[in-house]
Amino acid sequence: MALAVGEPAARDARILAFAVPAALLGGAYISQYVFGLYPCEMCWWQRYAHFAALALGALTLARPSARVLTALAGIAILFAGLIGGYHAGVEYGWWEGLTACTSQIDMSQDALEAISAGPLIRCDQVQWSLLGISLAGFNFLISTAAAALIFALLRRATRATS
Repeated sequence: MALAVGEPAARDARILAFAVPAALLGGAYISQYVFGLYPCEMCWWQRYAHFAALALGALTLARPSARVLTALAGIAILFAGLIGGYHAGVEYGWWEGLTACTSQIDMSQDALEAISAGPLIRCDQVQWSLLGISLAGFNFLISTAAAALIFALLRRATRATS
């Protein structure tokens, strides 16, 4: 069976809609559990958007004809990237962010003792950077570029089938 003219672009958009949040979430969990870089509040916001994108991306692989799911996954990826951009701006001191911090606690012990012993992660401090770009900055760059590519591929697929 021959592919429709726009099908390769739509297929590539579906693959990106699943692979990008999967890779970024995988990297986030590796950095947390292997390298000890615990997430702050805004890191979790980025993860939530990627969780939504991952679920939508998985649905696009199951239902290739539903391009609206691919677009929704692209929107969720873009949203995660924009949160990452905001977070990076807070880290670099470009604007003020949240005052909330998160703590990684072990609930199997006394709650007060666990909170006191857990690491306190501030949203306005860079835990790790490469070439001056924080993890939130990389999320912004990767996610917004991926979302733009997904939207461009969907547009190409739509034009080809019109």
